[in-house]
Amino acid sequence: MERSRRNPRQRHSRSQKIASNCTNNSATEAGSSVQNDFSDSVNVRDWKTGRTRNHERSGVVEKEEEQEESTDLPRLIGTCPHMCPEGERLQRERLRDLAVFERLHGNVGKTSPGLAVKKFCRTISTKHVRPSDVRPLPVLEDTLNYLLDLLNSSVRPFEVIHDFVFDRMRSIRQDLSMQNIVNDKAIRMYEEMVKFHVISHHQLRSCNSNPNMSSVHYLNMEQLKKTLTSLYNLYEVNQSSNSCHENEPEFRSLYVLLHLDSNSQAMGESLSLWFRLLPSPIIKSKEMCFARSTLRYFRMGNYKLFICITATEASYLQYCVMEPFIDEIRAMAVSCINNGGYKLYPYPLAHLARLLRMKIWNLFAPLVVLKSALMMKVTSCYHPSKQLSAVPIQVYSAIAFWARKGFNGE
Repeated sequence: MERSRRNPRQRHSRSQKIASNCTNNSATEAGSSVQNDFSDSVNVRDWKTGRTRNHERSGVVEKEEEQEESTDLPRLIGTCPHMCPEGERLQRERLRDLAVFERLHGNVGKTSPGLAVKKFCRTISTKHVRPSDVRPLPVLEDTLNYLLDLLNSSVRPFEVIHDFVFDRMRSIRQDLSMQNIVNDKAIRMYEEMVKFHVISHHQLRSCNSNPNMSSVHYLNMEQLKKTLTSLYNLYEVNQSSNSCHENEPEFRSLYVLLHLDSNSQAMGESLSLWFRLLPSPIIKSKEMCFARSTLRYFRMGNYKLFICITATEASYLQYCVMEPFIDEIRAMAVSCINNGGYKLYPYPLAHLARLLRMKIWNLFAPLVVLKSALMMKVTSCYHPSKQLSAVPIQVYSAIAFWARKGFNGE
């Protein structure tokens, strides 16, 4: 009887334990489900952005962890009045982490608000950033103008200036992104930053003293594509019906000209699909018509029309993007002329200069190399068009400087 009387109490206590365990387990499962939902949302956000976390570069491996946008967070409004937040400036003074352009009177441990510029720093979310560490739009505009003025300086080599401006412009883009600034002023700033990367693509070709120049080229081209993508998104956000921004056709044409390099990684969707999404005014613009014709002539191997249209219609930004391919097309022209006849009779040098849009005296050194290379019978299978003959490797290395002379019509 005692055993039967104790059983209800035991069963009751046992049921309470089971209920408490179930409650704890349900709470644990709920917590884990929240964590899984958060991780899934992060994964979805990463998938939507399409960013690759680890890019393997020639000699450089960099982990890109850029600012992720979150719609559930309040909009951040920066309050920093200087080009560099005070806390960062003081910390970098203590660590002697100042670039040559930021040092006050050359002192490696001293700077000023008028010299220090905020460095690029990888952040995870805007909720970890204080408004005092973010610069508002007027300060960002002044900072960008200050950096652009440095490009006109001849005190330091261009690769040194490029390294400084390259990092500080990434910081500007980061502050614009964290504050979700998408107005016309942001478009103008992004256009200036695209110009910097395009002109650097041209200027860095003449900087051969740095052994790591190939990795610098790669990083500059990578940031050019990212900045162009952000600029195109701003165009779409601010797009009005049947109209486009003043410089939009030229900057859109750069995307087409980047496809001259068949070995480069695509920025997004295929070129044919990209054309379908463009507004009609941009498709019919002279800048886009030039880019499409240039791409068609290059893929056809029509060096005469390619050189002619480039010399007469290309803007400076378009020429900077096309410069490496002008080298290729000129080398192809010399190879075609060499293999297409004129074995017994000399080819008129003046005609060749007009065809390649070069000065006559700029032809002598490459032609001497051409003659020696043909006598040595050293050839390479490298060629922009597989249907045409090979170019001697010595000729290509010698012709590499031709495009730097520019088009002069002689």
